[in-house]
Amino acid sequence: MSIDHKNSILKPDSTTFSRILLLIAVFGVLIFIIMFIKLYQLQIVEGAYLGEQAASQQIQETTAKASRGSIYDANGEVLAISATTYDVFISPHEINRDGEDGELIAQTLAEILEVDADGIREQLKDTDSWYKMVKKQVDADTAELITQFKTENGINGIHFEKSSKRYYPNGSLACHVLGYVGDEGTGLAGIEYKYNDYLQGTDGSVVSVTARNGVAITYTQSSAVNGNDLNLTIDATIQRIVEKYLDQAVEDYDVENGGCVIVQDVNTGAILAMASNADFDPNDYQKIDDGILAEISLIADEEERNEATAEARYTMWRNKALADSYEPGSVFKTITLAMALEEGVTDESHWYECNGAMRVLGRETDLHCSNRSGHGWLSLSEAVQQSCNIAFTNIGLEIGAETFYKYCEAFGFFDKTGIDLNGEGNDIWWSEDVFYNKNNLSQLAVASWGQTFGITPIQMITALSASVNGGYLMKPYIVESITDENGAAVYQHEATVVRQAVSNETSAEVRKLLEEVVSEEGATGHRAYIEGYRIGGKTGTSEKIGTISEDGEEKDYLVSFGGFAPADNPQIAVLFILDTPSEETGTGVGGGTMAAAVTAQIIKETLDHLGYQPE
Repeated sequence: MSIDHKNSILKPDSTTFSRILLLIAVFGVLIFIIMFIKLYQLQIVEGAYLGEQAASQQIQETTAKASRGSIYDANGEVLAISATTYDVFISPHEINRDGEDGELIAQTLAEILEVDADGIREQLKDTDSWYKMVKKQVDADTAELITQFKTENGINGIHFEKSSKRYYPNGSLACHVLGYVGDEGTGLAGIEYKYNDYLQGTDGSVVSVTARNGVAITYTQSSAVNGNDLNLTIDATIQRIVEKYLDQAVEDYDVENGGCVIVQDVNTGAILAMASNADFDPNDYQKIDDGILAEISLIADEEERNEATAEARYTMWRNKALADSYEPGSVFKTITLAMALEEGVTDESHWYECNGAMRVLGRETDLHCSNRSGHGWLSLSEAVQQSCNIAFTNIGLEIGAETFYKYCEAFGFFDKTGIDLNGEGNDIWWSEDVFYNKNNLSQLAVASWGQTFGITPIQMITALSASVNGGYLMKPYIVESITDENGAAVYQHEATVVRQAVSNETSAEVRKLLEEVVSEEGATGHRAYIEGYRIGGKTGTSEKIGTISEDGEEKDYLVSFGGFAPADNPQIAVLFILDTPSEETGTGVGGGTMAAAVTAQIIKETLDHLGYQPE
C-alpha cells in the first residue's frame, strides 16, 4: 500500500480545517468584544468628558460686552458714561503648543500692565487652559502697546476681550443720586443700582472653531445689545449751586454731621438737585478722605480699625436727603398751618397770646416758646412770622389729635414717597393709641411745631411743595425718560398726583403767610429776603433728642429752612438742613441765622438759571 504524500500536505483533513475556522471565529469575536468595550468606554463612559475636552481645544467662546447706557442731566450734560476698555487674557495652551517664550510674555505683560510676573508664570503652567485672565479694563493705549509686542515677537497666545469702564466726568457731582458701578459692571447704589436692568444691556458671544494648528475654520457672533440711556430731572447747574452753598455752610458753621439739600419742582415732583455732605467720587467710590483715613490708621486693634473703615464708607455713601429721619422743627409749622386753615380753626382774624410757656394736659413740665419772655398778643400772620410755639400749640390743640393725624397721612408722612431711588428711610411716629390719648395732649402739642417725631427730608419737601402748589401731593422722581441706543423712547415719566391734601384756597393763603415770613422786617425768615425775588419759607430749629448733657444745658440742633419761589406762582421748593452746627460761630444756632440766607441764595441762582426775571 502506497501513500500520496503530496496530497496529504496540500489537503488537510476536515478536522484540522474545522479547528482553523474555529480559531478564526474565536479571535474575531474577541477582537469585536474588545472593540465594543473600547467604543462603549469612549462613547458612553467617557463620551461627555472627551467631548468637553475636544470642545475646549477646538471651540473658544468669549463674551461680546454690551456697553452700559449713559446718564444725562435735564439738559443733556453727561453725568455718567462708559468708555471702551479691554480685558487682557492669555492662552497657556497656545503658548505651549506654538513654542512661544513664556518668560518673555510674563515679564513684558507684568511691566506693561503693572501686575505680578510670578502670577502670570503660574498661569502659564496650566497648559490645558485656553483662558487665563491677566488684567481687566485696560485702556486703548495700553492695549496698543501689547498689540505691538505681539506683532514684533510673533505671539498668538495673548488675547483681548472688549470691555468697558464707567466714568463720571464731574467727579463727585450728584454722587449720592448717581451711585456707582462695581468691578463687574453692575450698579451698586443710586440710579446705577435702581435702573441697572435698563442700563446694563445684554452681552453677546463670539465663538471660534479652530483646527489642530489653531487656525480658525469657522466663526460666528451673537451681537451685544447696548444698555439704555437715562435722562434725569437733575439739572447739573442747579446741582453745582446746591453743593457749593452746602459745602460752604458746613465749613462756615463747623457742622459736625454735614447736611443735605433738595430742590424740587413743586408742580411735578421732579427733583432738580439733591446733595448730601460728605460726598465721594464714584470714579473711585471706595476711597476714603485722607484726613479720616489718617485717623483710622491710628486705631491699634485690627477689628476696630476695619469697623471704622466700613463706617467711614457707609457715612460717605449715605444719602442723608433720602435715608435719614430727622425732627423737622418749625418748618413743619407750614403743614400745621395748612391743616388749620383747611379745617377753619384759624384765619388772619385770629389772635394768640404768648407768655413764653404753657402747660398741657399729661405733661408735668411747661412747654416753652423760643422767646422765653413771651411774644404777647400775636395775629396769625405774626405768629407764623415769629414762629411762636405757644400759638402753634394752641392751633394744634384746636385741630385735635385725630384730625391732625389725618392730615399728616394726607401729606404723605406715614408712607415712603416712592421716589425712584433705593434706600428711602422711614418715618418715626406715635401709634394712634398714644397720639389720640385724651388724657395726654403733649404729643399733639409738640407735633404741631415739628418736635419729637421723625420724617425724612424727601417727605418734608414733598409736603412743603404740596402746601404751596394748590394742595397737590406729587410723587417725587429722578428719571424723566429712558431712551435706547438709537434714541427711541423706552419710558417717559408722567407727573403723578398722589392726592390733594388741601384746597387751592388754603394753599394760596399758606403762600401769602409764608411770603410774609421772609418779606417782613423782624420775621424769623427775613434773612432769606432778596430784593426783586418773591420768596416764601419757614425756618426750623429742632433739638436732637438724647443730646442734652448731664448738666441739662448743652444740646445738639438741626437747623433748616424750607423755601419756595416765586411766592405768587411757585415753581421750585428748596429744603436746606444742617446737622449739628457749632454754637461757637457767633451767629447763634437757628434756621433763621444759619439756613435762611443760604437757602435764599440757592433760590436766587436757581431762578436766574431757569430764566426768571427779577421784579
